[in-house]
Amino acid sequence: MGLGTFEFTVLLAVLELGENAYAVSILAAAQARTGRTPARGALYTTLARLEWKGLVRSRMGEATRVRGGKRKRYYRLTAAGQKALGAARSELLDRWRSLGRALEQWP
Repeated sequence: MGLGTFEFTVLLAVLELGENAYAVSILAAAQARTGRTPARGALYTTLARLEWKGLVRSRMGEATRVRGGKRKRYYRLTAAGQKALGAARSELLDRWRSLGRALEQWP
């Protein structure tokens, strides 16, 4: 199961944020990492897809007055999500090594 670039970015943000991984913080982490502002809709679609794939799980937090009684949905990485990130890391490292070898052979 390969990861798309944005899926990888979102999974990495969820991993790094730990207990504080909810949509707004994930969006901010993705923006900080990429220098681009992802659309909220793209983030929610990606989080739903990652949950459907079993790479993240979500839970609802408590309602707060600050949010007008609304609850935050928190995300956490699953074992399958950790495995997917590890596989993506290995693939990226292999690509970098291949690039290094190709550049060494460049005329």
